[in-house]
Amino acid sequence: MDLSSLIYGVYERRLAHDLDRTATPRHVGVMLDGNRRWAKANGFDTADGHQAGADKIRDLLAWCEEAGVEVVTLWLLSTDNLDRDASELEPLLRIIERAVSDLAAAHRWRLHPIGALDLLPAHIADALRAAETATQDVAGLTVNVAVGYGGRREIADAVRHLLLDHARAGTSLEDLAATVSVEEIASHLYTRGQPDPDLVIRTSGEQRLGGFLLWQSAKSEFYFCEAYWPDFRKVDFLRALRSYGSRERRFGR
Repeated sequence: MDLSSLIYGVYERRLAHDLDRTATPRHVGVMLDGNRRWAKANGFDTADGHQAGADKIRDLLAWCEEAGVEVVTLWLLSTDNLDRDASELEPLLRIIERAVSDLAAAHRWRLHPIGALDLLPAHIADALRAAETATQDVAGLTVNVAVGYGGRREIADAVRHLLLDHARAGTSLEDLAATVSVEEIASHLYTRGQPDPDLVIRTSGEQRLGGFLLWQSAKSEFYFCEAYWPDFRKVDFLRALRSYGSRERRFGR
């Protein structure tokens, strides 16, 4: 072991030791950003960058388990990403399919696909649903796999389903307009029944949400990390938890 690795290990253990365990976020959202730029910076093909990013997911989930996180949402593919050239999109979809199937095969995490699955190729959507079915009885960490996901699309889908439910029940538009609530809309989101994200992490240095969990993140804390996703380390995750634990959450009060 070289000196830098030794120093890194000591620093990582110190960070973990000093964390406030009473301030662990229940739900962490992660925007896995920077795969393409990582590939370009390291002289690799774009698909190699996406594969390196997929290979990092298991590490993150293990760190979340160690920290006591209950729910993780991974944004793997946005609705906007579906407009990418087929030469990039098709390999990326295959990588996502393999990654999710491998996570399901581990039978360690409870997988829940979120997004507009109807926009995906049928075999990809089927693989995501199969992963959810295969892990529905797992008692471990809940992992939302956001594929074909967009925050605006999620809200539109929630409102659409709410309207359909009331139409089937015979509710008039006037009655619905008089009674619809924030809570009722939330009950139709992809993440219904789950706590809203306490902490949202975005890698690659970008400092914007880009449509990630727009409704649910209204009171979330945000942490922006300079590292590209494939380079994201446990020490970066621990720094995010440390930053979160140091903040005074007022929830608008």
